[in-house]
Amino acid sequence: MTLLIALVLGVIQGVFMFVPVSSTSHLVLAQAALRDRGVDLPSPDSPELILFDLVVHVGTLVSVVVVMGDGLRELVHGVREDRLAGRLRPGGGAWSEAVASRLVLLMLLSVAVTGVIGLAFQDPLARVFGSPQLVAGALVLTGAMLWWTDAMTPERSGRWLRFGWRGPAQVTVTTAVLVGAAQAAALAPGISRSGTTIFAALLLGMQRTLAARYSFYVAIPTILAATGVQALQVALADGFGTISWEAMAVGFVSAAAVGTAALWLVLRLLESARFRVFSLYVWGLAAVVLIGGVGVGHTG
Repeated sequence: MTLLIALVLGVIQGVFMFVPVSSTSHLVLAQAALRDRGVDLPSPDSPELILFDLVVHVGTLVSVVVVMGDGLRELVHGVREDRLAGRLRPGGGAWSEAVASRLVLLMLLSVAVTGVIGLAFQDPLARVFGSPQLVAGALVLTGAMLWWTDAMTPERSGRWLRFGWRGPAQVTVTTAVLVGAAQAAALAPGISRSGTTIFAALLLGMQRTLAARYSFYVAIPTILAATGVQALQVALADGFGTISWEAMAVGFVSAAAVGTAALWLVLRLLESARFRVFSLYVWGLAAVVLIGGVGVGHTG
């Protein structure tokens, strides 16, 4: 992999990590399109390319720290009164240290659930990386979830679903487990991690800003753990192959820089309930994949 290709893939990851249209699917399809044009890349389901994808995912975690760093530090340290709490709880208010600590534990539970499910279905998920047709189907599902995300408001709550009422103190173990399961489903390319976890959190009653922060905070340990596991597997197998450390570094830095702007944009679109624009995009992309045959025949 050349440094230019690493830069291009890093930019793609940075743009689409937080924009809820599945960064992994865009990486897979971009890699397939590059192969169609004669670029020498490892197989999409090869350990070294999956590791590169995870490394650029780690790069975008820098964006979370930059955009949400203050709130993240306050949550971790369990500050009694902070500006973040005033935004998360309708009407203002403050977290107690107990609420902040409990929320951190619930986030770690979500990560653990994701890890267990991800390890159990690791081989089937790896095969999806090489199938653009399956990616297209997953994109259709992602679009449907994003479309419904905008409809989840307190004014439209029904008898069984109550949107917008659950603050930090009301997040339950069941909520954490189900959000973790939703994040595990998003390990497959075409299923947006941010879109799916935010959708699940809203469906379970979380307030919008809390749902977004919960989604992006749990991404940090999840992606770091997945990257560590994949790096160990590659190191114990055939090594890092044709992808150099320099290429990984370029992908990492470009993903971090571009991801910061993308995350800022997504948070504002979520708060204003304008995710449906992303639905139209992913449905269009799915059509291009199926009709145009993007990446077909390059399943590795």
